[in-house]
Amino acid sequence: MNKIELSNFEVSNSSKLTVIAGLNVLETEEQAIEVANILKKVTSELGNPLIFKASFDKANRSSVDSYRGPGIKKGLEILKNLKSEGFDLITDIHEINQVEEVAEVVDVIQIPAFLCRQTDLIKAACETNKPLNIKKGQFLSPEQIENVILKCKNFGNEKIMICERGSSFGYNNLVVDMLGMSKMKELNNPIIFDVTHSLQLPGAQGDSAGGRSKQALHLALSGVAIGLAGIFIEVHPNPEKALCDGPSATKLDEFEDFLRKVSEVDNLIKSF
Repeated sequence: MNKIELSNFEVSNSSKLTVIAGLNVLETEEQAIEVANILKKVTSELGNPLIFKASFDKANRSSVDSYRGPGIKKGLEILKNLKSEGFDLITDIHEINQVEEVAEVVDVIQIPAFLCRQTDLIKAACETNKPLNIKKGQFLSPEQIENVILKCKNFGNEKIMICERGSSFGYNNLVVDMLGMSKMKELNNPIIFDVTHSLQLPGAQGDSAGGRSKQALHLALSGVAIGLAGIFIEVHPNPEKALCDGPSATKLDEFEDFLRKVSEVDNLIKSF
């Protein structure tokens, strides 16, 4: 499917850049509301559709001692409140028993990269008939993601976005294959570029990931030059104090300048 319809906009590789942005993981409701409103203000001014992202649980943290989130009950309460304010929402699932409850709240269901080939999870998510944002596993080639798309079609859901988040490059490093993203566009699905997690240095801090947040703009500009449906970017008011993936997060007060520059390149590319 070359485009996906949401509340009042469409996500496609030829439409204005959709922005999936928000927090890596929910910390407090007050913070989530603050961040969501700032993101909405910036994206509205620049004319970019926004899908607010936040996780209620980070089930694949490096250490058992790492913060995982408020859990599904409290997390969905926060997201429901944002939904009542008119936000389009996305969050990730990890287990089949989360699917139905999450689908009642969000507009898009996200499949984490490490779970992108979990057939039963994919099946349950497809049966909600919600659009899916499927993170391409760090271990998959661009061509291999087609098998995931075919699974979804087999389960009756063609509303699939494919999300690039870097490929494993030896230990503790990720690289982004720009030619690979270009190749994935041939599959005729909207392509989302997860800038934030492509900046990760997995396990670089021993019990947590490192990151290269200062290079977010350069990576994003390179990606949108291909002509993509959207970017995925995680922000935080104070990344140094973020409870998860702070080294890869973009500082909230730098988001407007970031998106302005990225949008200008996107507009130029799509004007050709």
